[in-house]
Amino acid sequence: MAKITTHYKGDMLFESKIGKHSVIIDVPESMGGSDRGPMPPQLFVASLGSCIAAFVAQYCEKNGIDDTGMTVAVSFDKADDPTRLVNLKATVNLPNGDCAKRVKAIERVAEHCPVHMTIETMAGLDIEILGKGECDIS
Repeated sequence: MAKITTHYKGDMLFESKIGKHSVIIDVPESMGGSDRGPMPPQLFVASLGSCIAAFVAQYCEKNGIDDTGMTVAVSFDKADDPTRLVNLKATVNLPNGDCAKRVKAIERVAEHCPVHMTIETMAGLDIEILGKGECDIS
């Protein structure tokens, strides 16, 4: 099983170790952050956009579609009660690709990236609290 570990650095700053890489993550000012890195929801959205981009680029390269200058923009809104991201919309722009006859195929490819599939099929998340002694999180 793959694992990514996030370390609390203090002062509401976090560092996630992803293989040989590190990502600094901050929180909103309302939680004590100060724009020292992207916030978790932003990383989530960036993960979706880059996953879609990778799958579309692979499809284009295998099918002779010019993917030069491709962008994937993901727009979203934040909702409250419960706090979550809503209205996620990904827009793939292939400015140099002649893909008019392949739009539906490209949409299907984009929908099958692992991040998108996880969002669609997520049934839950197990959370285990490990601590020294009793930890009351209620």
